[in-house]
Amino acid sequence: MATDTKTKALQGGEFLIRESEPKDIFIPEEFNEEQGMIAQTAVDFLAAEVWPNLDRIDSMEEGLMPKLLEKAGELGLLGISIPEEYGGFGKDFVTGMLVTEKTGAGHSYSVAMAAHTGIGTLPTLYYGNDAQKQKYIPKLATGEWKACYCLTEPGSGSDANSGKTKAVLSPDGKHWILNGQKMWITNGGFADLFTVFAKVVDPATGVEDENLTAFLVEKSFGGITLNPEEKKMGIKGSSTRQVFFNDCKVPVENMLSERQNGFKIAVNILNIGRIKLAGAALGGAKAVVDQSVKYANERIQFGKPISAFGAIRQKLADQATYCYVVESATYRSSYDMERAIEALKAEGADHAKALLKGVEQYAAEAAILKVAGSECLDYVCDEGVQIYGGMGYSAESPVERAYRDSRINRIFEGTNEINRMLTVDMLLKRAMKGQLDLLGPAQAVAAELMGIPDMPEPDDSLLGDEKRMVANFKKAVLMAAGGAAQKLGLELAKHQETLMHIADMVIDTYLAESVLLRTLKLAERSGDSGSEAGMTEKVAMCQLYIHDAADRIHKWAKEAVNSFADGDEQRAMLMGAKRFSKNTPINTAELRKTIAKKLIAEGKYCY
Repeated sequence: MATDTKTKALQGGEFLIRESEPKDIFIPEEFNEEQGMIAQTAVDFLAAEVWPNLDRIDSMEEGLMPKLLEKAGELGLLGISIPEEYGGFGKDFVTGMLVTEKTGAGHSYSVAMAAHTGIGTLPTLYYGNDAQKQKYIPKLATGEWKACYCLTEPGSGSDANSGKTKAVLSPDGKHWILNGQKMWITNGGFADLFTVFAKVVDPATGVEDENLTAFLVEKSFGGITLNPEEKKMGIKGSSTRQVFFNDCKVPVENMLSERQNGFKIAVNILNIGRIKLAGAALGGAKAVVDQSVKYANERIQFGKPISAFGAIRQKLADQATYCYVVESATYRSSYDMERAIEALKAEGADHAKALLKGVEQYAAEAAILKVAGSECLDYVCDEGVQIYGGMGYSAESPVERAYRDSRINRIFEGTNEINRMLTVDMLLKRAMKGQLDLLGPAQAVAAELMGIPDMPEPDDSLLGDEKRMVANFKKAVLMAAGGAAQKLGLELAKHQETLMHIADMVIDTYLAESVLLRTLKLAERSGDSGSEAGMTEKVAMCQLYIHDAADRIHKWAKEAVNSFADGDEQRAMLMGAKRFSKNTPINTAELRKTIAKKLIAEGKYCY
């Protein structure tokens, strides 16, 4: 994929106020031959090393997971995005996302790999000095060393900066002495390198820093003890332990970045982790669609396969549509991030700073995708169990493991509730900083509410009605968010229910526009009117999602408005909620039949 930075990319959050063109986004159909080969390597690795050994992995067979990571390292899968000077392949952000997606179907293995290549490796890669990167990154890229990330504590989860782990400088000034407890540490049982977050304390006064500081801690330093492996609902093969630091001596040169910069490190690494989680969840969801279609074609009831029945076809269609939509948004956002990274590098920023700043700009989109990806996987797995029926509840079926393993993703990388509130908070903060002009468009929508509704000319072009609907979804968001911000002011942060409703509107709007742009770009690329083979089903998925989203957005807009408005203002905004979520009647049952028919014929997820 050649990254084109000539067209000015949307800035973070600008999708709400600026129209995008299909040509401006990247779609998965544009992956080049090299990226296809890399993706196939990841798929082949899962097929050969992971899927045949899922029971062994879940039983926590001693040494198996570290060995799998080493084999992945030998194939280069752990170093896709690591610069070549440190032993990696130096591929772009979108290619890294592709590998994340393809390995996302690996159940517990994918969690271990994601933790190692993401939160385990990236703090050192992006914040380490030259000596730290030279020492650790090549070993992490090959899998010779495994990494983990020690942030969460018994009393600090979402409120990460409230951690109690302490770091005190030794009397001779040569070591930091760490004491504290960390929990839910993925890869903790076999990690060689721990990125640990702690509050520095002045030994003379006992006063601790306001913010966290990060340290690179080798297991060989001593003073580290581990609790037994946690017994979990799912991802049973992922090593998850409590880690205790008891007078752990860390050389002063192993402080990561600057003192009190740990919280910023944690936040920025989580931005990357959130969008990567969306990619991994997408890979897992596609695998469950494959299993659902296969079983529906094989299971015979009343003399025919259950895939012949409308109720099952509806489930298959909804599973596939959700995947297609989340995929559209994930690669759209990944490409926007990649273009921002390349633009910053062109201005002279080094790779690490460019990547962090580029991803940080799209923190709201990363939070949107974390929610969308994890909830897509949960939905697809739940419907997969239902399609399997009684067999789906048996540990003998593949969807039983998928169902249990999926649940953690709505908690990982910040709960979905936190990410919903962060989405709105980050958009409003960008507006207050002058980075995103929400005020002008919100005022324009408010003025529109007071006027006579326009009667736009019908748009007979492909997906013309859906284009109008997506434009109106944005107006609904601006109406609700603008009204809430004006009415509640600084108190808005305390009205979490209102924030959640607005966030759901934002999420659906971003996904709806993403699938619209992807489908239109495919039609333009093929010179297709949308009626020929290959496009018909994708047009159907686009229509299905957007028309269903209209009903959801109407509901959330009403609930948001009713939570803060009253009197004439309330009545006007409720009329606006109805106007901005209006959709033309469409036969969604027929759309689902169209989508399911191709799935059933192909016997797998084929979009």
